[in-house]
Amino acid sequence: MRKRRIFQAAVLGATGIAVIAGVTTLASAAPSPQTAAAAAVSYPVRGPKPTIVLVNGAWSDAASWGRVIKPLQAAGYPVVAPPTALRSLSGDSAYLASYLKTVQGPIVLVGQSYGGSVITSAATGNPNVKALVYISAFAPDTGESAGSLTARFPGSHISNDPNAQLPTALSPVPVPFLTPDNKPEIVLYAKAAQYRDLFLSDRVTVAAAAELAATQSPIALTALGETTSGEPAWEKIPSWYLVSTADHLIPPAAERFMAARAHSHVVEANTPHAAQVTNPGIVVSLIERAARATR
Repeated sequence: MRKRRIFQAAVLGATGIAVIAGVTTLASAAPSPQTAAAAAVSYPVRGPKPTIVLVNGAWSDAASWGRVIKPLQAAGYPVVAPPTALRSLSGDSAYLASYLKTVQGPIVLVGQSYGGSVITSAATGNPNVKALVYISAFAPDTGESAGSLTARFPGSHISNDPNAQLPTALSPVPVPFLTPDNKPEIVLYAKAAQYRDLFLSDRVTVAAAAELAATQSPIALTALGETTSGEPAWEKIPSWYLVSTADHLIPPAAERFMAARAHSHVVEANTPHAAQVTNPGIVVSLIERAARATR
């Protein structure tokens, strides 16, 4: 049986985050460097610190966690960010599940965007995973896909033509390749001209967004449409969720729906889809909150 987890009412003045009855709202959309530093402060806790495992999403890579990794390591957390192949949900999840078995001790598993789908499958049955953290991420139930969840709620900028074969924000020239078992497949890139709006809003410069667009990791079309099988990990493992209210890829309404269904501890912030890039202090604060709850 799912049990609802509810925060005690509190106000964290240093970070500008108010926590009331399990829902957190952020007072400031763009924290100052001093505020971001305060959000990343480590709090004393008992026992060994868990390993933080960071899982990237589509059109990104493990390097996108750079501004999150540094403060977590400075706070004494072991941190790893294994690569996500972005070729199939089942394959990505199987690889991550195998990787997690090599990590000793408690784990806080963090997924961003499509990475949320990956952690939802990979953590199931692993007793070392003590907390799940979703950053503007998919938290699918059995039989759901990233594509179906995005289309279920209005607000995504990934497509303005519901009749198009591919979302209009993706490259009109998909890249074909053959899988190891010789099956045809294609990978999809986000259009460089729309990358900033989709993932970063106006929180980074045009030049910085162009650099990230140039180094993006594409995702296979089938991975976006592949459904989750088996029991979702959030059924048994406590979860925390950052709802990014300025998300232009996953509709914020979809994020709220998934977070509520998983009975997650919810933080809402005026952040874009790639909050780990634009607002690392908020992301670090949420991860540390989850980590403290495991000890």
